[in-house]
Amino acid sequence: MKIAVVGCTHAGTAAIVNTAKLYPDAQITVYERNDNISFLSCGIALYVGGVVKDPDGLFYSSPEQLKELGVETKMLHEVTDIDTEGRKLTARNLETGEEITDTYDKLIMTTGSWPIIPNFEGIDLENVLLCKNYNHSNTIIEKSKDVRHVTVVGAGYIGIELVEAFQMNGKEVTLIDAEDRILNKYLDVEFTDRIQKSLTDKGIEIVLGEKVSRFEGKDGKVTAVVTDKGEYPTDLVILCIGFRPNTALLKDKVDMMPNGAILVDRYMRTSNPDIFAAGDSAAIYYNPTRQNAYIPLATNAVRMGMLVARNLVNPTMPYMGTQGTSGIKIYEQNIAGTGVTEAAAKAAGMAVQAVTIEDSYRPEFMPTAEKVLIKVIYETESRRIVGAQIMSEADLTQSINTISVCIQNEMTVDQLAFIDFFFQPHYNKPWNFLNTAGQAALEPVSTKETVSV
Repeated sequence: MKIAVVGCTHAGTAAIVNTAKLYPDAQITVYERNDNISFLSCGIALYVGGVVKDPDGLFYSSPEQLKELGVETKMLHEVTDIDTEGRKLTARNLETGEEITDTYDKLIMTTGSWPIIPNFEGIDLENVLLCKNYNHSNTIIEKSKDVRHVTVVGAGYIGIELVEAFQMNGKEVTLIDAEDRILNKYLDVEFTDRIQKSLTDKGIEIVLGEKVSRFEGKDGKVTAVVTDKGEYPTDLVILCIGFRPNTALLKDKVDMMPNGAILVDRYMRTSNPDIFAAGDSAAIYYNPTRQNAYIPLATNAVRMGMLVARNLVNPTMPYMGTQGTSGIKIYEQNIAGTGVTEAAAKAAGMAVQAVTIEDSYRPEFMPTAEKVLIKVIYETESRRIVGAQIMSEADLTQSINTISVCIQNEMTVDQLAFIDFFFQPHYNKPWNFLNTAGQAALEPVSTKETVSV
């Protein structure tokens, strides 16, 4: 069996390693247009902030390791065309310009995503940077050494982590986003208001509800970010607006979502039975809404990649779907979420309710008993849990993994109230805070006596 893999980050590496182990006689060729593979982009802010000193730790595989598995890795080779009917592809060697043609029996598309780059005036000015891969991170570190003021455009996870890192490195920092809340895709207002305050308390300037219109510069270098409402002087701009699937090679050749994410079934198969897709290039089944969604997370990517390998010959193991579970640490606060936010659920037309509690996570007689803020979102009629968020100075983020399992198994908020959790004063109260959240959502019990007739 001849297998071609296009792209080798999270999903690609998982697919390749598992395919090589499951099918030792297969001929596997990987095409990667970058000069490195398997970079953990979620570690960029840690690298930029100096928490990670050795970037080698952000790579979990290499062409040499894949070669030991019998895999041929063609680095700095960009696939330029795929003939899905003839099952062949064309690639260009980016060092020599040479073009080669290859054939395949099975094609694995793990081309990932690429930053959204708006057509702003001045976007080509020096010191306007992207933030996605290893080379980007090195450029950001180098360019930021001698600047005073950094502006980050985009208040998602990466943007928030970067402004924190720059502030802790002594830079003046501005964060700009067109939405009216930071992290609005991940958390509800009860959480984002507190996070925003912690950022502004550290001196970070937050500009919300303003759309960037252009960048101004002098002598070829950026000097200001101009929005529809104001102008913000700066020495360096990092664009963190979001990502789009990198799937142009298969446009009109397999079924896709409107944004270009490749649609796959539960076995990672595209509409073409010889082509599989995984990671940021693909859509995924989202359990809270029971619909396909585009959720570019490393966790989704590695699971999908592994499943590609297990289903490459026969549909063996279906994907259980995702809750989009994620977490972030911002200064002292440990934050995590899973499923839909209340705002997102209502925007999608879902009839939901939510319960929010704040309590000490363990008995107050203990030396410390940090507060935990937790919110659980559930469907009004079925009472099925569809989302949750948590924040505390104590690291209680693993509790969100528990809620993820609850959503996965379609449990109700009433069941959450009585799940069996252990009690030990070092760790929790007799009623775990997850139980307490479920109990706060319980409906009243009728007090009328039942009369037998």
